[in-house]
Amino acid sequence: MSLGRDLAARIAASGPITVADYMAQALLHPTKGYYSTRDPLGQQGDFTTAPEISQMFGEVIGLCLAQSWLDQGAPAPFILAELGPGRGTLMADMLRATAQVPGFHDAARISLIEASDVLKARQADTLKAHDPQWIDSVAGLDREPLWIVANEFFDALPVRQFQRDGTGWRERCVGLQDDTLTFGLSPVAPQPGLDHRLADTDDGDLVEWCAPASAIVAEIGARIADHGGAALIIDYGDWRSLGDTLQALRGHAPTDPLDAPGTADLTAHVDFEALAGAAAPAAFTRLTPQGVFLERLGITERARNLAAGLTGAPLTAHIAAHQRLTHPDEMGNLFKVLGLYPADATPPPGLEP
Repeated sequence: MSLGRDLAARIAASGPITVADYMAQALLHPTKGYYSTRDPLGQQGDFTTAPEISQMFGEVIGLCLAQSWLDQGAPAPFILAELGPGRGTLMADMLRATAQVPGFHDAARISLIEASDVLKARQADTLKAHDPQWIDSVAGLDREPLWIVANEFFDALPVRQFQRDGTGWRERCVGLQDDTLTFGLSPVAPQPGLDHRLADTDDGDLVEWCAPASAIVAEIGARIADHGGAALIIDYGDWRSLGDTLQALRGHAPTDPLDAPGTADLTAHVDFEALAGAAAPAAFTRLTPQGVFLERLGITERARNLAAGLTGAPLTAHIAAHQRLTHPDEMGNLFKVLGLYPADATPPPGLEP
């Protein structure tokens, strides 16, 4: 039986479920969830992330983290970690770019936080020369200085959605209509966690709330404040959530989020304000467009160096990749970067306090 039929039977028996519960089942059901059953990346998958577009992305980020490590006195050992590492491409590019940074590789302990067994197998193959270890959650990391990157990780965490009604909120839920999954709204109820949003919303406005994201960032922020390190959070979203941003991709094209759950990628925009607020006692940087961040790190100079050895179709593809990562009309403005760092240290290169 399909996951959609499973969910329909559950709803028929017990009532509507939250959007967060629906997302969690659609993405991570142990046998029928999207990430549990496939490699979603690349042309044969459903979406392409920045590391798969060009090696330049991981190279400049790796050097950014290495410089931050040097700026904090090059502690050894330290943890070099990634949340949701995909195929391991970003980490591989970071490690290749930092191979000549004195002491960096000798001190680094590579840790990957990954839920998908399918992707763990790809990561193991990609990073077999670096002896990575897999951790179920940030809480499982050793308490050592931590340099960590999360690229398109937080957008896949389940969100709850609330529509304002007077001074209360109706939660958006997934229910049934004629045996078909459909969205609906709960009765009005107070939501103390959203009291601060009464000042900047009107009746009918929808806001999204991702408690798991804040909990993860709180753990990262506490570790960085206590032991040193830095975090780079790279994702699409903005400073504050407003509106319905839940979306589904199948075969690189948008689709109905409720159609055939478990067969499409589900994401929602990241509320960076909530992440920054959860990071204390660590400090956070200004939210910076990805294009600006990459340009500050020297991606254009790296692009020119790589282009010198290319002609024809490879050169055209290389130029297009650079533009896709940095141009304001492509990923350059859609994606944002937030950095975390100890309050008594300097922020990671490319980001301002």
